[in-house]
Amino acid sequence: MQLHELKRATPNKDEKRVGRGGIRGKTSGRGTKGQKARAGHRIRPAIREQLKKLPKLRGYAQKSIQEKPFVVNVRDLDAVFASGETVTPKVLVERNVIRAKRSQALVVKVLAAGEISKKLTVSGCSVSKAAQAKIEAAGGMVSL
Repeated sequence: MQLHELKRATPNKDEKRVGRGGIRGKTSGRGTKGQKARAGHRIRPAIREQLKKLPKLRGYAQKSIQEKPFVVNVRDLDAVFASGETVTPKVLVERNVIRAKRSQALVVKVLAAGEISKKLTVSGCSVSKAAQAKIEAAGGMVSL
């Protein structure tokens, strides 16, 4: 076997050259007209359209389009709730711990700043590992 006789196990996908005459004439298998029929066509991802509509900041940094969770610390829960109560995003809004707009999704994350001494059940919120350890040490429970 010589070097010039070696062949790939799988053919290269980019090797297919379209529109060079021969058996496929006219549109060369690309259909008819439009962006996809042109040479060097590339369709931008849909998310790029959203990013382009955001205003540019100093330094051209783009804003994140991900929804960020509302942050609640363990000390806030200790101050607002009594022992044995259940903590949910709806209850947090009712007690004015977080301020959510109607259109905004209620995504809440509990962090471990401060101390907790009450037995609370946290559900429907994401919880950091340190906060979960503090809540469980106080006799509480975390459920998703």
